[in-house]
Amino acid sequence: MALQKWGAPVYVRHEIVHNKFVVDSLRDQGAIFVQDLDQCPDDRPVIFSAHGVPKSVPNAAQARNMIFVDATCPLVSKVHIEADRHNQNGLQMIMIGHDGHPETVGTMGQLPEGEVLLVETEADVALIKVRDAGQLAYITQTTLSVDDTAGIVAALQNRFPKIIGPHKEDICYATTNRQEAVKAIAPLSDALLVVGAPNSSNSKRLVEVASRAGCSYAQLVQRATDIDWRALHGIKSVGITAGASAPDVLIQEVVNAFSDYYNVSVKTVETTKENVSFKVPRVLRDAK
Repeated sequence: MALQKWGAPVYVRHEIVHNKFVVDSLRDQGAIFVQDLDQCPDDRPVIFSAHGVPKSVPNAAQARNMIFVDATCPLVSKVHIEADRHNQNGLQMIMIGHDGHPETVGTMGQLPEGEVLLVETEADVALIKVRDAGQLAYITQTTLSVDDTAGIVAALQNRFPKIIGPHKEDICYATTNRQEAVKAIAPLSDALLVVGAPNSSNSKRLVEVASRAGCSYAQLVQRATDIDWRALHGIKSVGITAGASAPDVLIQEVVNAFSDYYNVSVKTVETTKENVSFKVPRVLRDAK
């Protein structure tokens, strides 16, 4: 919609989502992906990725009178709001997430330095130094494994009994639903393929969930050309799922590829229905 409204080029700070097919398609239409706002000219629109950005980024864009579109996922924005609310109440935050991931960087950047402490594992919980053990809250990256996060939360609650958690789980519904679906099909599958990108946190978690759920061969593929057919020799059943940002066209491409090697019958396993929709950012709603 930004390209329709303003024409090319439109700048995008970081990958809009972690999927090469999507990014390349947008690049072909005139999107220019950059790592930092300093790489964007003042007179062209810039879009902030779905993973969110530190507060310093929109502040810098406003200072330069730039047109910008905040495409932060509303579920990530919810975590930002939680962190800000707890900070206003005098609580120090502990974030469960992956160091260096754009979402983690963006969320930690909502508050002043030192107000958000990062833990990646249960072992990290024993090492963090907090300001006041009685004034803490925790938040999580939205694309984590539900099971892994539960262990870290338990460790936090064990060390800091007064720590406050979110009213509703931070992990995104699309991530949670896919993990539950993988748990349902993994024990029934000789192999399981996850269609997604290697830099996609939620896609990599699906591979881990499948392995733990009893599937002996679980692999991440970006598209059909990445399938290792030799590793699948002799299989009778294969599960196929996808990361939250993988477009349907890539999922169907992988399904269709099996028809070249096997007599295929497809069974859809649905563990829940998704009917959530989000509004387009206000600045784009009047796009022509």
